[in-house]
Formats: sequence, structure tokens, C-alpha cells
Amino acid sequence: MAEIVLNERSSHLLKVMMERYIREGKAVGSRVLARDLGAELSPATIRNVMADLEEMGLLASPHTSSGRVPTVLGYRYFVDHLMTLQPPMGGDLQQWRSHIGPDRSTAELVASTSALLSGLTRFAGLVMIPRQDSVLLRQVAFLALSDRRVLVILVVNEREVRNKVIHTERDYTAAELNRAAHYLNETFAGQDLSAIRRRLLHEMQEDRQCMDSALMAVVPVVFETPPAEDDYVLMGEENLLGCLDIEEREQLRRLFEAFSRKRDILHLLDQCMGGEGTQVLIGAESGCHLLEQCSVVTSPYAADGHVLGVVAVIGPTRMPYERVLPIVEWAAALLGAALNHHD
Repeated sequence: MAEIVLNERSSHLLKVMMERYIREGKAVGSRVLARDLGAELSPATIRNVMADLEEMGLLASPHTSSGRVPTVLGYRYFVDHLMTLQPPMGGDLQQWRSHIGPDRSTAELVASTSALLSGLTRFAGLVMIPRQDSVLLRQVAFLALSDRRVLVILVVNEREVRNKVIHTERDYTAAELNRAAHYLNETFAGQDLSAIRRRLLHEMQEDRQCMDSALMAVVPVVFETPPAEDDYVLMGEENLLGCLDIEEREQLRRLFEAFSRKRDILHLLDQCMGGEGTQVLIGAESGCHLLEQCSVVTSPYAADGHVLGVVAVIGPTRMPYERVLPIVEWAAALLGAALNHHD
């Protein structure tokens, strides 16, 4: 899709329209915008610009209203180009510092961060449990079995051996499996399994042919590390009951099941750990169909130069991004700093 470029007038109108919609949650018409803009633009000009924005896919017209609402593409443009960040207020920062300090245990830090994220944003606050124990690859070997199965032998850390059976789309010869093992050992020996998995997934997305593509598709499974009993702390999910525009009760039930089951949410957070800085995933951008009516703001936190996890806020697509993003960034920075000063 070609990059959207708006002139100053269209950008200003879209920004004002988005801010009002996020604030009130009602379709915005040209008359309302005319009042917000004062004498800057005539009503006729406003109608024409809004029509242009709708044609570009940034706005949509609900059947029940003469006004317009933003699309996912409209939110994305607003977040990437138009919003003005609002740093946390002094009182909020003091609250952070009083609850997130190096004198607290790791469990207390994680729980406090999740509660503060939820309390300050009025959405769901989520913090991954720090992944402090690295699992380093020493060697990997493949052994062909019957029925398109392959035995994977992993030697990790010093002498720990792990075995896993994977299913492939076709049979592989010993030579093919040896080449794949040689590539993985030469490229990744000494690296953490989770980092290896993220890099392989990235290479698949970039369509790099490092080895047979069919085998490549199942290899990331080899480097999955067993999840801990408690993978993240989630607080404030009840806030979503009042702010999500979900008409079907079944869909809301499935969303809360995803929180309980954790697998889909953990997969999303695992992907975000490999990203740089704060990320905003709007609707279907998360890759999780249960979050298609939500937005997720994430930021990785680190200590001693190593990324340990992710902090996140989950809320409706109509969230005040300009306020939520700095809060998430502060949470990640303060949590990392507190963990960095632990003995």
C-alpha cells in the first residue's frame, strides 16, 4: 500500500477530529468540527476534506450517523504522525517512584507496575515476569524418524539435553538434516534460545532462504522454552467491560478466556520483546483475532543490558494514545532501573 501523505490542512483537521472522537466516542460531523476549528475552515471545506480522508481509508461513515469515525488506518496515521505526547504529571511520577523501588522484591515490583499501569490508564495493565534465566544453545542435531517426524536433540547450557519430536511436511534425508543442523550450530551456538527463535521468525518474514523453507517453518518450534507457571501479571481487565465496544457477549467471554489461557497473549508479548522501544498495535495489527477491537501499547524493560520482559496496556482502539504511551515508557524504564539495582 502506498504511503499516505496529507497536507497541513488535512492533517490538522484529522488531528482535531481524532482527538474529539477519542475523547467522546461519538461520530464527528462537519458542524462539530467547524465549531472546534473556529473560523479556520469553512463548513464546505471541512466536508470536502473529510470526504477525501474517507476515500483514503482514514475515516468511515457509520450507517446510524451522519458523522465519521476513524478506521484502524486512521488511528495508525494519528499515532505515527499527529499525536502530541503528554508526559505523566508530577504526582503520577511520585506515585511510581514510591511503589517501584529497588528495596522491593521482584514479585512486588511486577505486581506494583501492573497495578499502576491499570490505575493510571483505566485500562488493563500487564507485566511479564522477568525472564532472567538464559538457556544457551550448545548444539543441535536432527534424526529422521518414520511418518515425517524428526527427533531434535538440543544440548543447552553446560550439559543439559532436551529431546523434542517435530512433524514436517515431507521426509528429509540425513544429509538435509545435517546441513540444517550445521547452519544452526554455526550461526547460533552460544545464544539464548528465545533470541534464536525471534531471529528465525524474523528471517522467515524477510523470506531469507537460509535452509529449506519447509523445514525452516517448523524449526522455531525447536527453540521454544517451556513457559513458567506464572508468565505475566494482569490487573484491571475489568476496566475493559465498560470501555470496549463489543456487542456480542460471546466475543467478550473469549477475550477473557485468552487472558486466562495466556498462550495467545504470551505469543504477542514474545514478539514484542524483540522490538525496539514502545510499540502500538492497533486492532488486527496484534495478530490475535481476540484483540481486534483493542489496542496494545508495549515497551520492553531491561536490566544489566538484557531485555527481561515487556510491560503493556490493553485497551480499546479509542484510547488516549498521547497519554498512555508515556506512561508505558515510564513504567518500563522505572521497572528496569529498580531491577538493575537488585543485589
